[in-house]
Amino acid sequence: MPHEQNKHAVIYCRVSSAAQTKRGDGLSSQETRCMELARMRGYTVVATFKDDLSGGLVNRPGMNAMISHLKSHKNNPHIVLIDDISRLARGVQTHIELRAAVSDAGGILESPNMEFNDDADGELNEFVQATVAQWQRRKNAEQTIARMRARVMNGYSISKARGYVWKKSKEHGGHILVRDEPIASIIQEALEGYASGRFQLQVEVKRFFEAQPVFPKMRNGTVSNQTVTDILKRVLYAGFVESPNWGVSLRKGHHEPLISFETHHKIQERLAGNAKAPARKDISADFPLRGFVVCGDCGTPMTACWSKGSHARYPYYLCPKKGCESYRKSIRKEKLEGDFKALLRQMQPTKELFAVAQAMFKDLWNHRMTMGQKQAQSLKTKLQQMDRKIEQLLDRIVDAESASVIGAYENRINKLEQNKIVVSEKIAQCGRPVRSFDETVRTAMDFLANPCNLWDSDRLEDKHAVLKLAFADRLEYVRNEGVRTVKTSLPFKVLGEFALPQTKMARPARFERATAWFVARYSIQLSYGR
Repeated sequence: MPHEQNKHAVIYCRVSSAAQTKRGDGLSSQETRCMELARMRGYTVVATFKDDLSGGLVNRPGMNAMISHLKSHKNNPHIVLIDDISRLARGVQTHIELRAAVSDAGGILESPNMEFNDDADGELNEFVQATVAQWQRRKNAEQTIARMRARVMNGYSISKARGYVWKKSKEHGGHILVRDEPIASIIQEALEGYASGRFQLQVEVKRFFEAQPVFPKMRNGTVSNQTVTDILKRVLYAGFVESPNWGVSLRKGHHEPLISFETHHKIQERLAGNAKAPARKDISADFPLRGFVVCGDCGTPMTACWSKGSHARYPYYLCPKKGCESYRKSIRKEKLEGDFKALLRQMQPTKELFAVAQAMFKDLWNHRMTMGQKQAQSLKTKLQQMDRKIEQLLDRIVDAESASVIGAYENRINKLEQNKIVVSEKIAQCGRPVRSFDETVRTAMDFLANPCNLWDSDRLEDKHAVLKLAFADRLEYVRNEGVRTVKTSLPFKVLGEFALPQTKMARPARFERATAWFVARYSIQLSYGR
């Protein structure tokens, strides 16, 4: 029923989310229809109030501002124009509360879609419409959840993650996650580093992220602890999706993984285990031989430190054991590390030996390929055993009556399913080297020919690789004398012995296989970056 002319009116518009403000059925279209109604009825619109929140909420900024405006003009009651009853609320209880708040503030509701009358029929119609709006809201929510659940069941993530961006794909019937570089590679390095023990604590992963200029950070330039925990725990990075709240179990996703499921499994085991002492970020990179070189007098691993002089700070290695003749007697960093590098130069074998080493490597390469095929068959048998075990547990669940017993069986099944994923990944990798034979041999021979090249790298991991691959034990260092007897790893030892005249005698039948095994072992470690 039209009211008298020249009345003041306000408009209230609402959508459920900020994204809807940009669509054609958003706030602007509601405002346009309300303005048209005001023009037809001769109202003067003095203000428009907007919200982009759920219709189930009572406390909304736009609604609160409108109520305050109505109260301040209570002596001159305003018409409150809404495009539809669902714009006021999408819940019966919410509608009742807001309807009362508008009336108490002096507002008079009107809409182009219905009349708000105070008689019995008008009240019935209003509450029927409010009930329908509530039903639509719940139905929309149920349908949205059903679609999202189906999407997860089909192997698609419905939530974004750091290191990925959405990409529209006709092939996948919607959006799919793709790698977002360089963030993806940064996260990949952090996850693999934590799994391998390179990062002992989560705080070290946090420092690593904060040291990357392009990694997203908070306003204060830091990465939150919760962000680190979320990244370490998300199975999404292993290429899988799940939604326990919707009853969707773990399954293979369609997006590209950053790490293997086995690596993810190691991370979860580390998170569940006991914390270890953090690596000393202030000293490890400055003193790569710290802990590897031992005191020649007492055999204790040397420590290292920076000593403050009158004009600068100076780096030293020293023995930390009390009672030792060399206790706290410093050795200059450049002296000890210079002697070590000179030792590396002496370990370079002659060029004539590399044809022999390459032939041995080829023999072992073929042997490893054959063994890989046999290992794959063994893993397939193990996979079948797991399937049978899962079937047995499912049969027990059917017969079980106790909820605790059923829960225990379900936990065992979940663990078996996860182990199946790890085994399946190993089967896929068996007999399939990451690099070709030529690439792997070239990497190995380059290292054996001149380990100094890898030692000269700026990466601490490369220096540690030299220590691990070239030496069988720690080095003894005597102050004022230098390095004592060195125990090299088998590849360097054998190649060194070949260079001597007396080693040209016949060797035991299995000598070549054993030697090649160690040469290849270290070569493959280098090729895989381990």
